[in-house]
Amino acid sequence: LWDCSSPRPPDHRVALCPSSLPDPPPPPPHYDDPSALVVLLEEELVVIDLLTTGWPSVPPPYLAPLHSSAITTSCHLDDVPAKLWDRLATAGNSQGTQHAHGSWPICGGKNLAPTPKQQELLLTGHEDGTVRFWDVSAVAMTPLYKLSTANVFHTDSLQEEEWPPFRKVGCFDPYSDDPRLGIQKISLCKYSCRLVVAGTAGQVIVLGLSDERSDHTVDVSTVDLLQDREGFTWKGHDRLEPRTSPAPFPPGFQPLVVVQALPPASVTAVTLHAEWNLVAFGTSHGFGLFDYHRHTAVLARCTLHPNDSLAMEGPLSRVKSLKKSLRQSFRRIRKSRVSGKKRPVPTPTSKIQEANAALADQEEVAPVQRRIEPRSADDSLSGVVRCLCFADTYLRDGTHHGPTLWAGTNSGSVYAYALEVPGVGSGRVSGRGAPGGPGGEGSGCVEAVLGKEIQLMHRAPVVSICVLDGRGKPLPEPYQASLDLATAPDMTNPHSVLIASEEQLKVFSLPKVGAKTKFKLTAHEGCRVRRVATVTVCSTAQEDYSETSLVCLTNLGDLHLFNVPVLRPQVRYDCIRKEDISGIASCVFTKNGQGFYLISPSEYQRFSLSAKVITEPLCHYTNVLSCTHTSCPLLSSHLLSSHLLSSPVLSSHLLSSPVLSSHLLSSPVLSSPVLTPPVLSCPHTSCPLPSCPLTSRPHTSCVNPLFWEVINMELVPPFAAITASTLLGSH
Repeated sequence: LWDCSSPRPPDHRVALCPSSLPDPPPPPPHYDDPSALVVLLEEELVVIDLLTTGWPSVPPPYLAPLHSSAITTSCHLDDVPAKLWDRLATAGNSQGTQHAHGSWPICGGKNLAPTPKQQELLLTGHEDGTVRFWDVSAVAMTPLYKLSTANVFHTDSLQEEEWPPFRKVGCFDPYSDDPRLGIQKISLCKYSCRLVVAGTAGQVIVLGLSDERSDHTVDVSTVDLLQDREGFTWKGHDRLEPRTSPAPFPPGFQPLVVVQALPPASVTAVTLHAEWNLVAFGTSHGFGLFDYHRHTAVLARCTLHPNDSLAMEGPLSRVKSLKKSLRQSFRRIRKSRVSGKKRPVPTPTSKIQEANAALADQEEVAPVQRRIEPRSADDSLSGVVRCLCFADTYLRDGTHHGPTLWAGTNSGSVYAYALEVPGVGSGRVSGRGAPGGPGGEGSGCVEAVLGKEIQLMHRAPVVSICVLDGRGKPLPEPYQASLDLATAPDMTNPHSVLIASEEQLKVFSLPKVGAKTKFKLTAHEGCRVRRVATVTVCSTAQEDYSETSLVCLTNLGDLHLFNVPVLRPQVRYDCIRKEDISGIASCVFTKNGQGFYLISPSEYQRFSLSAKVITEPLCHYTNVLSCTHTSCPLLSSHLLSSHLLSSPVLSSHLLSSPVLSSHLLSSPVLSSPVLTPPVLSCPHTSCPLPSCPLTSRPHTSCVNPLFWEVINMELVPPFAAITASTLLGSH
C-alpha cells in the first residue's frame, strides 16, 4: 500500500501492517472525499483515519486480535470497582502516540442488549511479556489497557533501522524478543490496585497502579528455593537481567519490586493477599513467601524429591537425553508389574482380623468404583507446586484463628503454615503510596511456622485448596469483609478445608485435619480433574436465594457440579471436546457461574452454568445489501455479502456486533440448537436483479438460512443449564 506518485509529505507514508493481506485487493472506486481506509488482513482488521494529521489508526471497539502474541494464561475479575475501571481506561487511552479524531467508520445494526449490571475484566498474559486488560462486561471483547513487563529487564531485542521507513500499524506481532518474558500466572486485587505477574524465568513482579508517569529503579530480591541443597544443578535457562538504571514507566501499573526465584524455573502458582501485603509463588522446586511491604523474604520451602532430576532442566532446556527417558520408562514399567502382583495375605488369628479382612476385600472389589493405582513417590516433577492459598482460619487450635498459607504439590502433599503478620486486625498501614520504598519502619517482620502437613492417598496432584468457614462458605476475598462488601465469615463454628486432587474431592475438618466427606471422581466417573472453582449460582425464581457450588472441569471436557460442603453431585454437562487439550487447559471460571476457554488461538468461548447470568448477543441488523427495487424484500432482509462472510476475520464464529452467526444457536456446549432459523426468500418476480446476490439463484428459489434477524432470544433452561456464546476474536 505505497503510492510512489503521491506528493504527500513524509508523515503520511502509508503504514505497514505486521499481518499480510489475504488476497490482492481490487482497485478501489473513486471517492471524492475519503475519511478512512479499512484494511482487512489475515489476522486483524485495521482502520486508518485519513482526516487526522499523521493518519493514526482508529482503536477497534471489536475485532481486536486476541492472539497479537500467543496467550499463555488468563484471569477473570467480576464486579470491578468504578474507580479502578476509570483509572485503567484513562491509562489505556493515553497509551496511543496519536489519537484519531474520527469515529469507527463501520456502522450497521443496533445493540438491544441491556446495560451490564457490573463491569467485568479478563486479563490475558502473553508470550511477549504483556498483560492485556479486556472489557468482557458484554458480548464484545473491548481492549481497555495493555501492560508490558519487558522494560523492567534487559532483553535480547536489537534496535535496527527498518527499511522502507514505514510506520507500523496494527498490533498483531507473534514474535517475542525473549521467550523468558512469557507470563505464566496473574493475580489482581481490585480493591488495593495491586497486581502480581509471574513469568517463565522465575520472575515475580509486584505492581501498583499510578496515574502519573514515573522514572525509577525497581528493587530486586532473590529467593533461593533449593536452600543450598547438595546434588542439584540447574541446567535450564538463565534468569532475566533486571535494569539497574532508572527506567521510564507510563501511567498505569508500575513495578514496585521484582522477586526472582532461584533456580529460575517457570512459575506454576501464585497468590496475592493485599491486605497482609504478602505474595506467595511456587515453581517446580518449591514455594516462597514474600512481604512486598518490607521487601523481605519470609519463607522458602523446597519440595523436590531426591529423584526429581527433570525439575532441574527447565521447560526451555534441550539436555534431556533419550537414553535417560528410556531408562525411566523401563523403571516405571518394572515397578507397575511388581506392584500388580498379589501379596500373600496373612492368616487371620482372631475374629476381628477376619472381619477387617472381609471388609477390605469388599472395598477392593466394589463394582461401582474403578481401581486406582497409587502413584510412585519418586516420579519426575513430583515437587511441582500446583496451587497456593491464603486463609484466616484455625490451624494451631480451635480457639485462636489467624493468617495461614496453604500449598499443594504434584505428589499429593499439602503444606499448611501459620503466619504471624504484625498489625493484622489493628489497623496496619498497607503502604499503598508511591512505588519503591519499603516503608513500615519499626514494625516487626512476618514469620511462618509449619503447622500441618497432609499426604493424600495415591499421591494424586493437588489441583485446588479452599478453606470454608463455619457455614460451609468460602472465605471472602481480601478487603471484602473489612470494607463491608461481603458477609463476614463465620468464625464461631469449626472451619474446614476442601482439597481437590486430580482423582477426588475431600473435605477435612480444622484444626485436627480429620476427613469429613469425599467424592472419588476418578473411581466413579473415570476422569481426572483439571480445573476447580467455587461459584455462586443465583435463583431465577427468588432474588435473595443463591447456592455455593463446586464446579470441576475434567480431562474429558465435561463439567461436574457439587454441593458444598457435603460434595453431593448435582449435575453434569458436556462442555469442551475431550480432544481439545488446549481448550481444557485454558479454561477459567468466574464467581457468578460463567467460564471462558480458547476454542482457537484467537477465539474465546464463553459459557454459563447459571440461568440468571447469561451473556448473549441481542441485536437488530440494518440492511447491508439492498435491492434497487422499492418493493423487493431484500430491502428489509438483514443479510451480509458473500465476500464479507468468506474473510478469515469476519467469519461465522463471530457472535458479537455487528455479526451474529448460527454457531451461537448450535453451540458445541448445547446438544441441540436453541432456535430454528426461518427461511429467507425473495419471490419478487419483477426485481431488476437477475438473481440473488448471495446464492446466485433465481429469486423464485432463493433461500439463505444462514443469517436471520434476532430481536429477542429467550432461553428458559433449568437452574444450572449451560448456554454458550463466543467472544469477539479476530477469527
